[in-house]
Amino acid sequence: MKLLLDFFPILLFFGAFKFWGIFVATSVAIMATLVQLGWMRFRTGRTEPMQWLSLAVIVVFGGATLVAQDETFIKWKPTVLYWAMGGALIIGQVFFRRNWLQSLMKGQMTLPDHAWRVMLWSWCGFFAFMGVINLWVAYHFDTDTWVNFKLFGGMGLMLVFVLLQAVYLGRQMPAEDDATASPESKT
Repeated sequence: MKLLLDFFPILLFFGAFKFWGIFVATSVAIMATLVQLGWMRFRTGRTEPMQWLSLAVIVVFGGATLVAQDETFIKWKPTVLYWAMGGALIIGQVFFRRNWLQSLMKGQMTLPDHAWRVMLWSWCGFFAFMGVINLWVAYHFDTDTWVNFKLFGGMGLMLVFVLLQAVYLGRQMPAEDDATASPESKT
């Protein structure tokens, strides 16, 4: 359910673009992000910092798109969001000596420190790559192609990256320790 909610604004943006164009789609994306944030706040009583960042970026870049009637601003929005997320991870590591991925996910998995570092830097690299590829598509193809890439290409690349991360992380997970091993394996 959370995954569907996370993609709610993107899916509505895509649908609105196909029927009414980029400016209506931009308005829909802003409204959908506001609804998403309100719904999460209502359901859980809190909102995640990334949701606030996403709202700020869509309001600023979407608003600039609508005011200027220039689609360039909305095309920059994914890149700014990707680079902000990667930049936040880098700032956490370099300036605060904190791996914020580890802080967020240590309750879900146990990994050795080197695996957390690899995971952090691979996400930073992925976010940098996604920002660049978004701009490349935005400036080398028409808006319809960019919107299709934003939905299908971006999600496809994210899926491939997450699967590769899962394979790597699966190899880094500690083996079952002796306390939880079966009696037969101890002999």
